[in-house]
Amino acid sequence: MKSAFLFQACSLSITLLFISNAYAQTYPIVETGVTEYYDDISVISAPTVGQAYYGQDAHYNGNSASYTNNGDGTVSDHITGLMWERDMGNKITYTQAISKANSSNLGGYSDWRIPTIKELFSLVDYSGRVMGENAIDLFIDTTYFIQPLGNTAAGEREIDAQTWTQTHYNSLTFNGDSTLFGMNFIDGRLKGYPKYEPGSNNTIETSFYFRLVRGNSNYGINQFVGNGNGTVTDNATGLTWQKADDGIARDWESALDYAENLNLGGHSDWRLPNAKELQSIVDYTRCPDFTNSPAIDPIFNTTSIFDTDGIAGQYPYFWSSTILKDGPNPNSDAVYVAFGEAHGELNNTLYDTHGAGAVRNDPKSGDSAQYPDFFGPQGDVRYVYNYVRAVRGQSVSGLTTKKLNSFKTGIEVYPNPTSDLCHIDFPDTYSNLSIRVLNLLGMEVLKTSQVSGNSYTLDLNPLKRGIYFIYISDGGMQQSVKIVKQ
Repeated sequence: MKSAFLFQACSLSITLLFISNAYAQTYPIVETGVTEYYDDISVISAPTVGQAYYGQDAHYNGNSASYTNNGDGTVSDHITGLMWERDMGNKITYTQAISKANSSNLGGYSDWRIPTIKELFSLVDYSGRVMGENAIDLFIDTTYFIQPLGNTAAGEREIDAQTWTQTHYNSLTFNGDSTLFGMNFIDGRLKGYPKYEPGSNNTIETSFYFRLVRGNSNYGINQFVGNGNGTVTDNATGLTWQKADDGIARDWESALDYAENLNLGGHSDWRLPNAKELQSIVDYTRCPDFTNSPAIDPIFNTTSIFDTDGIAGQYPYFWSSTILKDGPNPNSDAVYVAFGEAHGELNNTLYDTHGAGAVRNDPKSGDSAQYPDFFGPQGDVRYVYNYVRAVRGQSVSGLTTKKLNSFKTGIEVYPNPTSDLCHIDFPDTYSNLSIRVLNLLGMEVLKTSQVSGNSYTLDLNPLKRGIYFIYISDGGMQQSVKIVKQ
């Protein structure tokens, strides 16, 4: 189910390749899994440049999810460098999760930890749907990960299967609750959850799922650099961001259009970020109640707004280019990230219900006079007219790619992963084809002579174990294929 990258003699997706700087990207963003195109209510054919709704998630390619089931209860993520516990087991408390991580020798490793919210969010697959016709289509790749539903026989809802993290909220949510951030892979939402059972006076810890992780301890740590031209580059992800939003709230279509037509810092290739890119710049140590700031590094400038009670000091929700399928009209909502408090209103009282840094969804369009409104059992504030922080560049483990409307496909690489020889089959016969192998830093580690024909055997024996990119050029078009050397 939803396996974006199968390692059994498979055809791999081809992307146009441009070498970025040689900075080691410690925080590569994994693709969202979205491949369809949408207007404000429906699935549509792919818009082209200049058309309405151009610039959404499916128009741009990044790191397709790439996992290996290691057969020992662990799953390796070849994009992030993280290794995951495949089966979380039963629900436990945060204290129990700490003990489990400290004592676990799963797969022969003893350095397991509870993930941060940024590490856990790397696993989200937005090709899921909250409610299918007869079941839930999960927001995680169940080919590799065991993801339980809530126990309906015990009175739980199917969505009561949240996965928690070690990321604490530096404020309180809802009714003064001490809060941990978690991801719900059943309904596709990230938010804060009470650490203790309601009414227990902070004495009885709540039990949820915890998926242990190890590896790449730098994942999720930003390395921001101001460029002095209204832009900020994150060297950890390879993405460059608009430093200050323009202070204008827009519906989703207008947000896409604004980002696609932005000229800033001498560049015109700006776009609306996808949900995982946008969440990557949240600073979960910051929030309005604790730091009097939005949940983002102060190198950025963020417009301050009034909340629905008319009180200053709130910060906007920001649109992503990703949709979230939910409800009777599953194509009507897009994902936003709350850099201010994620509010809800109950009994005419406004609460910080989900925490600054929550990732949720709003309708893509509506009558501006009708919003903000309050929706659902927790009275979630829906603004619908949200803000934009544009992005440019795409990180592919040290390389930068942009998906074009037309490029060659059909190249097959097998076996993958491989310990020695790798066979490359081309859909057509080529002459003077150049094949090089690059490492994660974009450095050339192998180079062949000119290749002719429609197949080639590449010897990877000289290389160490790891992830590489086979870089193919036919004199004009340049293409890359990811390969894993065991």
